[in-house]
Amino acid sequence: MEKIVLFVGRKFHSNIPFQNYIKREIDKTFGEVDTFFFFSESDNSIFLHLEKLLTKEAQILIYATKSSTSVIGKLLCTITSDNQILKENMLIPSSTSIFEDDTYLLEYKKSHINVLMASENEELPQILIQNDSRFAHIQLFDMDIETANALLSPLAQTYEVKLHFSNLVQDWILLNIESKKYGHISQFISSATSLLPTKLIPASNMAAYLIEKLSHAGKKVSLAESCTGGLIASYLTKESGSSSIFDGSLVTYSNVLKANWLAVDEATLEKHGAVSEETVSEMSEGVLNVSEADYSIAVSGIAGPEGGSEDKPLGTVFISVRSKDKQNTQCLNFKGDRNYIQEQSALYAIKMLVTLDKELFFK
Repeated sequence: MEKIVLFVGRKFHSNIPFQNYIKREIDKTFGEVDTFFFFSESDNSIFLHLEKLLTKEAQILIYATKSSTSVIGKLLCTITSDNQILKENMLIPSSTSIFEDDTYLLEYKKSHINVLMASENEELPQILIQNDSRFAHIQLFDMDIETANALLSPLAQTYEVKLHFSNLVQDWILLNIESKKYGHISQFISSATSLLPTKLIPASNMAAYLIEKLSHAGKKVSLAESCTGGLIASYLTKESGSSSIFDGSLVTYSNVLKANWLAVDEATLEKHGAVSEETVSEMSEGVLNVSEADYSIAVSGIAGPEGGSEDKPLGTVFISVRSKDKQNTQCLNFKGDRNYIQEQSALYAIKMLVTLDKELFFK
């Protein structure tokens, strides 16, 4: 069954933090979405669009502003030949099957329509359509999509699932598993994990997975970030439970703070520069020492759009990951705008942490 989300109101498009909050709730409760649509309150095409969508076999979420909720109700009544009634201080179609505060569920032919009145700076109303679990995500490391597809396609055929691969970053693949009518996602994941025990992590949320693994082992990680500006710290701390595994991050943009906070040798900075293997290696050692953590990550690079050179072009990023007995430092060259380079740098740093200690993260 197709999953569709409509946003009716300009604020859903322009207020990105609000939009992201809604999308996180959708991902958690509703699952993978096939299509998103955005409409302004005054868009005259909404009626024809809704009429077309209601001919499909689909689950449809409609997020509407307070001013457009009643309009959506009228349009749905027109399409379904129904009337509006007042319930819980909200006008809703009389054929509504379930309703709660600011949310109601309507069934029409093969469609399920959940209308939700959403306001900024408030808790979202409950999604009344339940996740049908026809999608799942897992993570693959240190292999390319062609190899992963060749290895996992026979299993996909056995368990009647469809595979969708995406490169999150170099050497890290996000695998979306879609169940066919009689597919068995859990059995596929179990068999795939057995086939690729040191390359596959059966988790959709890697930050939550890292927190769980580190917390269970009683270990912590600390960070020294330059070009990522705290993005890796944000990646971890957005999840509940991060305080048990994360003490903090030192965002050291200047050479003065790299030297004073992280004990990077001034001679290293002068000879090799802030963006170098030598500097980032000392950064990872410095933050490990000052924090007494079990693992450290350090990043320094040129995110742009200015600052590149012939020797170190735009997108050059050095990452060092360290434990008390292992270290891995790499030079990467990412493509894209400033924000995409920063995001790729943060993800690749997480990838390096995961693969530094396979005994912990892959068991």
